[in-house]
Amino acid sequence: MDQLPPTRERQTVGTTMRNCVVACCVLFLGACSSAPSSLRGTADLATVIARADGQVAILDTTAHQWTGKVAGLGDLSHASIVYSRNGQFAFVFGRDGGLTKVDILNQTIVGRAMQAGNSIGGAISQDGKLVAVANYEPGGVRVFDSQTLDLVADIPATIGKGPDRSKVVGLVDAPGNRFVFSLWDSGEIWIVDFSSGTTPEITRFENIGTQPYDALITPDGRYYIAGLFGEDGMVMIDLWHPENGVRRILDHYGKGETRLPVYKMPHLEGWAVAGKQAFVPAVGRHEVLVIDTDSWKETGRIAVHGQPVFVMAHPDGKHVWVNFSVPDYDTVQIIDTESLEISGELKPGTGVLHMEFSPRGDQVWLSVRDDNKVIGYNPYTLTRFAELPLPSPSGIFMSHRAGQTGL
Repeated sequence: MDQLPPTRERQTVGTTMRNCVVACCVLFLGACSSAPSSLRGTADLATVIARADGQVAILDTTAHQWTGKVAGLGDLSHASIVYSRNGQFAFVFGRDGGLTKVDILNQTIVGRAMQAGNSIGGAISQDGKLVAVANYEPGGVRVFDSQTLDLVADIPATIGKGPDRSKVVGLVDAPGNRFVFSLWDSGEIWIVDFSSGTTPEITRFENIGTQPYDALITPDGRYYIAGLFGEDGMVMIDLWHPENGVRRILDHYGKGETRLPVYKMPHLEGWAVAGKQAFVPAVGRHEVLVIDTDSWKETGRIAVHGQPVFVMAHPDGKHVWVNFSVPDYDTVQIIDTESLEISGELKPGTGVLHMEFSPRGDQVWLSVRDDNKVIGYNPYTLTRFAELPLPSPSGIFMSHRAGQTGL
């Protein structure tokens, strides 16, 4: 066995080791003190579509200012965005078929694929590994690896057994690494299951109704609801029990009334579920319909300023905000979800296209396309705290969507 060194040598060795430890700690603390200047999280960031010049602007909702812009994204006339699991990467779906992966921290494009001729949105899988794109031309869904943007699956939306394809709308992600979408031309809903790998299992529901135009999935991921443009009504699938098929809800809510001309399609998504109520726009009518989410029956309807486009619930569920299509798109109305009455109104400017709440509801941001600006409001006092210039802004997408089903 080795003998211990003499006492003086042991003291020298111990002193040297302590000095080394102190020196290392000083270096480590010095590195830590300088690191925060170059690091930041993504939770208070948002991306905003600047449709006029093919850019995405990155918004710091704490500082109330732009942190930068990313250009070269193509036709963004009907663009939408989903986020990677960590919130760092935004997947931008352009109308021209472009799928672009943007690093919102470094403000760079890290990947881009021209995957179709005409696209209408997309979704990211529950595990964050797959990005799906809904296409008008060619009709169908293409699925990509979220890291590399390599094509994983090409799913043509065939009509019956023939060669013709349908436009795909209402594409959302669902629990279990599934995607759900609707076929405009053939009146179908498909569930595409990737839980067993990259070869999907497809379940088709046919004859659901005429011209499904958009869809939502409830925040818990259980119910998929598609709106019908060709007739008054909506259809629903319980994704816990898809074997039960499609259920019709709000059947013939127009009751034979003449529908107004529709200048802009209303949008559905999971924003407007507040507590046990869902608030949805009535197609071609100046109404918001109220649905009980236990029975899925209509419990009320609210007369509003114009034809509603987006109906979005505040995170606390107490209020719902509504914007409108032309010619009434200078107005936003606020509905109290208890009284079902209009409790407030704003006139932010001409062309209010989109609204988005901060995760905890202390802010709401509105894009005002025709006035080329994005405005931040306190949703409780309705006071304006920020106004930022941006050419023809449209969609606003908070990065906390990374942790939400269907967004």
